[in-house]
Amino acid sequence: MPRSRAPILIATAAAGGAGYYLYSAGGSPKVAQKEFESDAHKAAAKIRGEIPSKPHTDATREGAKLGAKIDSAISAADKELSKAKHETESYAKSAKAETLKKIDEIDRKVEEKAAASKGYLSSWFGSK
Repeated sequence: MPRSRAPILIATAAAGGAGYYLYSAGGSPKVAQKEFESDAHKAAAKIRGEIPSKPHTDATREGAKLGAKIDSAISAADKELSKAKHETESYAKSAKAETLKKIDEIDRKVEEKAAASKGYLSSWFGSK
């Protein structure tokens, strides 16, 4: 498969742009950076001036609608998560109670068997 040339072209353009600003600034990186920022600001202002304002407001309105839908979806997910958490905690409490109940039953049976065994062994050795 042939490789894409886009990364090489982008890197070459970036290196060329950096070289241009460094050359025009006399080799000073700080001055070159300030010139680049100034040119970028001028280009952004020019682009903003050429874009009509109505699509911007339409995009803002659509963005707000999308944001509201996302917020409502997040709140619904939070409610479902809270409900699931509550149900899980309830299930865990009931499972714990059931387990403790079974442990108590086993403990009671063991104590009964131990008492019976004690009585049986005591009869062998003549205890009263």
